[in-house]
Amino acid sequence: MSTTTNLIAQRLARAGCRHAFGIPGGEVLAMMQSLESSGIRFRLCRHENAGGFMAEGTFHATGAPGILLATIGPGLVNGINTVVNAWHDQVPLIVLSGCMDSATAQSYTHQVFEQTEVMRPITKGSFTMADGAVDLMIDKAVSIAIADPQGPVHVDIPVALADREQPTGRRASTAPVTVVAPAAGPDLDQARAKLARAERPVMIGGVGAVAHDAGAVITEICERFSMPFIATYKAKGLLPDDHPLSLGGHGLSPKSDAIILPLIKQADCILLAGYDPIEMRAGWIDPWDPAIAIDLPHAVIRHGMHGAALSFPGNVTAGLAAVTDDIHPRDKSWPNGEPARVREALASAFAVPTTWGPHQAFAAARRASPSDTVVTVDSGAHRILLSQMWTCLSPRTLLQSTALCTMGVALPLAIGYKLSRPDTPVLAIMGDAGLEMVAGELATLRDLRLPMAIMVMVDRSLALIELKQRASGRPNLGVNFGRTDFAALAEAMGGIGREITDPETLEQELAAAYARDRFTLLACDIGAAAYDDAF
Repeated sequence: MSTTTNLIAQRLARAGCRHAFGIPGGEVLAMMQSLESSGIRFRLCRHENAGGFMAEGTFHATGAPGILLATIGPGLVNGINTVVNAWHDQVPLIVLSGCMDSATAQSYTHQVFEQTEVMRPITKGSFTMADGAVDLMIDKAVSIAIADPQGPVHVDIPVALADREQPTGRRASTAPVTVVAPAAGPDLDQARAKLARAERPVMIGGVGAVAHDAGAVITEICERFSMPFIATYKAKGLLPDDHPLSLGGHGLSPKSDAIILPLIKQADCILLAGYDPIEMRAGWIDPWDPAIAIDLPHAVIRHGMHGAALSFPGNVTAGLAAVTDDIHPRDKSWPNGEPARVREALASAFAVPTTWGPHQAFAAARRASPSDTVVTVDSGAHRILLSQMWTCLSPRTLLQSTALCTMGVALPLAIGYKLSRPDTPVLAIMGDAGLEMVAGELATLRDLRLPMAIMVMVDRSLALIELKQRASGRPNLGVNFGRTDFAALAEAMGGIGREITDPETLEQELAAAYARDRFTLLACDIGAAAYDDAF
């Protein structure tokens, strides 16, 4: 026999989980203790929303589901943003929460509401643990979370059930791993014929190709067909950004869209590799004729963003192989050399100016960072520019909130990743408003003693919104704020703080940050209107 919470913790440990994040409450004390005794360290954060993003960071580092532990009532609803983000960004997140027993809830109302009803619309599943079926239910939760498309699952644990003994004799279930390639038949024959006669093929990769580890087959196909590769931000690095056929990541930049979308219009075959348009701005609605598109989605995702005459949901790697195996491409794709010109145009559009600002800061950070550095970035103007400029040599090395575009994510994402892979250099790049949202997590960073680097782009403005105000002819309203001494804040929180106003100092201080035994915060003062015409 084993208690409810012990059984839950043991099955999560078996799934590869090693960290859980949250804030204690009386209703989850048994769950916290069981996690610790099962080898899953409970990590105190300062807000449940940040805890959920820390849990996401562990997933990107290990592939195992993240765990957010929330107490009853406000603890759970504090984490709703991170749960919705996990749902949209396809992150397997197990949300464990305490709840009142159903009988008690009939007469006791303090902090009580229908938690599963709140969570059900924003998760892949929301369950209340049932006596005698705990092992089956937690296995089901993990299986649902990691199945395509991955996402969050909520599990309510009634207080009276937490310490109750449960049978343990049943065999642990495992989620089926299916490798489904397109079935032989007329549709596959048509897709192969379409690709074989294509003169101007393009591949667009997305989060599904990352989930299915399709990088190697994407590289082989692009090289064999001389096929340019376009990535969503989540897919950057599937084909290394320094590869001559890589045209980088796109999705939010009007400047990059003006260069990349005309190339797509010229294509006569679009091969979509796990492409999910949830990352893309409105300019990517119907960007090609559906008749030329071969869609290989990792799951059936219903949207109205684009069409494809041929679609083969399943394993992206297997699908790419089935569509391309034994096809002999034309002697020369894109005979007009347009992809190379597009690559040059993109490099020119995001070239580093001679004056200090975000371009110089990002270029200096890339020079000072080891090639395997994992970068996390907040939402905002800096994120759009960085996503165009930062060179990713492998996937999952530029982490961000792409589908929901949540602010304040860079610091907790970096904390979770660094905990799981302490030998990997990690850099969080944030806006000043984003850091002020989650400044309490610097205390979490201090307590965890993580040697990590943080760059804060200081312009004392919600720069992206201010740009939109000006573009629409509206007055400056509600976007400016006062100066925070971030370097002093870092020192007060137990880290190292530095003020940065030039690229040379940034390179020196960032190199030193990677070698320190505590966190370093570099406050890069870039001045007002620094992102004008940047992206």
